[in-house]
Amino acid sequence: MADRVTVIGWDGTPLSAAARWALGAATLVAGAPHHLALPDIPAGAERVRLGSVSVAAGRIARHRGTAVVLADGDPGFFGVVRTLRAPEHGLEVEVHPAVSAVAAAFARAGMPWDDARLVVAHSRTLRRAVNVCRAHPKVAVLTSPGAGPAELALLLTGVHRTFVICEALGTEREQTTVITSDKVPDHSWRDPNVVIVVGGSSPSAPTGTHRGDGWIAGREPGYPPPTRGWALPAAAYAGPAPLPGAAPRASESTQLRALQLARLGPRTGDLVWDIGSGGGALAVEAAGFGAAVIAVDRDREACQRAELAARRFGVRLQTVCGPAPHVLEDLPEPDVVRVGGGGVGTVTAVADRRPGRIVTHAVTRDEAEALGSALAERGYAVECALLQSVELSTRTWAESERAVVFLVSGVRE
Repeated sequence: MADRVTVIGWDGTPLSAAARWALGAATLVAGAPHHLALPDIPAGAERVRLGSVSVAAGRIARHRGTAVVLADGDPGFFGVVRTLRAPEHGLEVEVHPAVSAVAAAFARAGMPWDDARLVVAHSRTLRRAVNVCRAHPKVAVLTSPGAGPAELALLLTGVHRTFVICEALGTEREQTTVITSDKVPDHSWRDPNVVIVVGGSSPSAPTGTHRGDGWIAGREPGYPPPTRGWALPAAAYAGPAPLPGAAPRASESTQLRALQLARLGPRTGDLVWDIGSGGGALAVEAAGFGAAVIAVDRDREACQRAELAARRFGVRLQTVCGPAPHVLEDLPEPDVVRVGGGGVGTVTAVADRRPGRIVTHAVTRDEAEALGSALAERGYAVECALLQSVELSTRTWAESERAVVFLVSGVRE
């Protein structure tokens, strides 16, 4: 095993005295090609090109001598330190960090970043990274070949964002470009780069909140919102002055919505379709869990109510006005879907897009059976429950409202 492993972050500025001393004493140096060209590396040191960090870690573990690993920025932040310290390698490391690429990118943009979400985009996580950019107003994306600015922008079609693209940070070729998302695919971008994605309407901060009042990273000032909880009564989403026709639909009962959300399990990185979104109660609550949401309804006033509710609750969602299933054809691939209206035809069209989970409801047993059969035929494990809820007046303790509905859910097998 190597006698000592030192990890040195590099941001294009001169190395510290301690980092230069460690590098000068190294018998093995691992890094990217531009790191291995640094003049401070001893002539007799073995040089290992850092392609697969795990492979390089194995080589370092077998080395008898003093090893140094060079990495861009802060190697403890989405960097090599995690892999080097993994139990299978057993390496103890000393770290000399530099300014992280994300911190440098925000500095070049002249923007604060305590309220930003940070994601890594590569071939396996690109779609989830895009969904975070849909759901949040400020996101820093650490890109990779094949998952760069152009790919991000193409998957964000239909959502306007501004990109701040920082290329080759810390090198002579460094360049920062501010560009709208629709223009990004028209250009070629150098690796490595960091993309700051900003945009989406910002809600007003709650009364008494100032822009400097943030207390938790990755959240906007004013978090948490003043209203606590979820599965709130539908009236909570109508606002103080609802638009005409804002009365909640029968299918939007609080109890049904709570169970639908539980079955869907929306989370950060997901894209939720809410079809037949009505006043937007479920869409807003799914967005509150961190998911990206597209609310679909044939009624334009319903879409407006959903947008108003999203602004009131400080979340972001995209509304699409039109009849399902036809309006679904051009939407990006969903992870989970609530079908609040449209029947078997819409459920079938959704199932053909292969989301992980689908929930819907039926008023009659025959309708529930038809919906369940459509899901089962397309490879979903189906569950159905008969839900009955009774609301009582707390003044007279008499029944004020009764709802009976079948909850149908499917999980892709």
